Amino acid sequence: MRLSSSAISDGGPIPISFTCDGENLSPPLAWSEAPSETRSFALLCDDPDAPSGTFHHWALYDIPADRTELAQGADRNASTGGFHRALNDFNRLGYGGPCPPRRHGPHRYQFRLLALSAEHLTLRKDPSCRDVEREARKFVLDEAGFVGRYER
Repeated sequence: MRLSSSAISDGGPIPISFTCDGENLSPPLAWSEAPSETRSFALLCDDPDAPSGTFHHWALYDIPADRTELAQGADRNASTGGFHRALNDFNRLGYGGPCPPRRHGPHRYQFRLLALSAEHLTLRKDPSCRDVEREARKFVLDEAGFVGRYER
């Protein structure tokens, strides 16, 4: 399976429009080569370089198996997109763009897509990103990802 973004190359910089210093838009994403038995997807984004440990910026779940992309800013249209958003570590639903401490150096932002054998995850209302990943890991068929970098 492959996951990519037309706006962020693997290992490359994250444009400011996708960060807290810009418009805080979720980036455009596309994927391919999912296993034929995929029933849904979960999408995760986290920062393992945060001073207090991994910081979870985004989790989407119950993404329909027939989806192969998310447009720029798609997170803001979750109610019509057929998927659900989790609470990020900013304590807000949905995407929270890169926002590392100033002068802390470059941070890596890991975007990961999980192909799942379950159509729906059983989660409480407004689950955390950690809750989504914990539940999704029970059903993983395949995983793909890339890393973007950002510093302030």
